[in-house]
Amino acid sequence: MELYLVLGISVIGRLFAVYLLRNVLRRDVGTPQMREISDAIKTGAEAFLRRQNRTIATMAIALAALIYILYAFVRTPTVHDPSGPAALAFWTTLSFILGAACSVAAGYMGMWISIRSNIRTASEAMKGMNGALQTALRGGAVSGFFVVAMSLLGVAGLFGIVNALDITKDVSKIPLLIVGYGFGASFVALFAQLGGGIYTKAADVGADLVGKVEAGIPEDDPRNPAVIADLVGDNVGDCAGRGADLFESTAAENIGAMILAAGLYMSNTAYFESIGMSMVGVLLFPLVARAFGIIASAIGILVVKTTDQEDPMKALNRGYYVAATLAMIGFYFASHWLLGGEHYFNFFLCGVIGVLTSIAFVYITQYYTDYQHRPAVFIAEASQTGPATTIIAGLAVGMESTGLPVLVIGAAIVSTYLLGQSSGLVHAGLFGTAVGTMGMLGTAAYILAMDTFGPITDNAGGIIEMSRQPEEVRKRTDRLDAVGNTTKALTKGYAVGSAGLAAFLLF
Repeated sequence: MELYLVLGISVIGRLFAVYLLRNVLRRDVGTPQMREISDAIKTGAEAFLRRQNRTIATMAIALAALIYILYAFVRTPTVHDPSGPAALAFWTTLSFILGAACSVAAGYMGMWISIRSNIRTASEAMKGMNGALQTALRGGAVSGFFVVAMSLLGVAGLFGIVNALDITKDVSKIPLLIVGYGFGASFVALFAQLGGGIYTKAADVGADLVGKVEAGIPEDDPRNPAVIADLVGDNVGDCAGRGADLFESTAAENIGAMILAAGLYMSNTAYFESIGMSMVGVLLFPLVARAFGIIASAIGILVVKTTDQEDPMKALNRGYYVAATLAMIGFYFASHWLLGGEHYFNFFLCGVIGVLTSIAFVYITQYYTDYQHRPAVFIAEASQTGPATTIIAGLAVGMESTGLPVLVIGAAIVSTYLLGQSSGLVHAGLFGTAVGTMGMLGTAAYILAMDTFGPITDNAGGIIEMSRQPEEVRKRTDRLDAVGNTTKALTKGYAVGSAGLAAFLLF
């Protein structure tokens, strides 16, 4: 039943992404001049990803062959192996290939929707703020729900197939057979993040140097052809790269949590049998909790709306708080159902700490990057006296901004470990940290929607500027672009935090 629930909600998440996609694509695409600029961005982004993905495919195939050879012919079998050498080699290699393929698809989907939402956001900005905000956020949510649902569907689907084919007699060993899925996703994310990230910063700096510094013309001026490369970079770096990155984090953490869940069950078999809970139910607890997060994020997306007078960031935060609250409620039901009896409440609290950790990252990142708060104002004031003071101020704020996230992650790991340890179950400390990680990822779909929101609004502002639209329209897109820069930074912090927790789980 638990497996069917996870698979069903994963499919619902994909269908919700299709609904949002249709909602965005039905919107107006603006003037012919706006479409000309949008088409140039689309051509550049697709060309970059085609070239990048050919390189990734070549290296992934070579690495998959090496993994198979090492597992099948070189590695010495042990009594702890989940299956024989041939089956272990086959399923590890297949999982690696599927993880890599899904990660590529996740990154491509993020770019695909972004280059089609930008023109529609620009067109909606000519009418009002609410339409532009919803178009950009829903466009970003297509990527977010596609990534999170596909991550769950991939892990749960592989688990179900291996279990149905009876590859191993011990259900607790199944996560060890499919762990390659997470590493395949990590392999692609490495290239997508570095390749796209380096390209977008190089294009951004290059466009600014040739335009604002050398020619003395405004940012996104139509006389500067390098602006197109800059706008392409937003899509291939922040959309495709971050999509692959968060797909990797969610896939690795799902499998890591399942491995720890197997250890928890084996250490407390008598307890779980006394409450009628099977090994499969405990193993799938992390996936069930994450599945409830998909529903929570969907409701959060749908409640977002604003006015021309309101700060768009407030509307996005409202939706996020709704998603976070519903995710915590979902954790309560999942904990009570699958870890029931007298010990579930501590694990529910671990999930709450995970959700609160993600909220803390949102607050910290907004404080250090939002134009309304002291750090951004401090850097802006320093820029009045020249580039040297700007660099010093920016570097100082950047270094300062790492302190609180480190403390938050450390506090989350220690507190969830202690809660798990004091739950009354044997060896439950590490599982407590796994549940906390699941809590942090409970709202991943909404966070990723806000991430892709940033490049979409950045592109929309560039399209409005280059097509010479009226001043009042440019003011709307400038406000959205400023918020988008904050949400992009927010997701970078979130991705780093979740990757740190994923690394802890894998160790």
